[in-house]
Amino acid sequence: MKQGLTCPHCGGLAYKYRNPFPTVDIVIELEDSGIVLIQRGKEPYGWALPGGFVDYGESLEEAARREALEETSLDVELVRQLGAYSAPDRDPRHHSISVVFLARAKGEPKARDDAREVGVFTAKNLPSSLAFDHEKILADYFAWKKEN
Repeated sequence: MKQGLTCPHCGGLAYKYRNPFPTVDIVIELEDSGIVLIQRGKEPYGWALPGGFVDYGESLEEAARREALEETSLDVELVRQLGAYSAPDRDPRHHSISVVFLARAKGEPKARDDAREVGVFTAKNLPSSLAFDHEKILADYFAWKKEN
């Protein structure tokens, strides 16, 4: 979206571009016990997939591995991309685009960084208060899982 501004150098009309923020989310399959979710320690609160913002100079894959480690203490093996989610209202704070990865990990997850708690869930016992559009992402993941 462009917004008109006056250029401070020439006095002419300049434009400021507002772009969505690139983010990643990770569906971490923990051996055969389920998927890892974190309970967010910051607004918006609720249970969520591990994930976060892509840093400048960082690939999507690097961001996914970093965020998984920062929030769950797990070193993950990325398996594939599951999709991209870009609804302007998917994050109540701002417009973000998330590329979602499927990953596998071994070990015991531990809450770190901005995660207050970590849990392992299945399709049958997902928490009711999921943040962002993670209910849709997880529905898509479980549908994909049935097909594959």
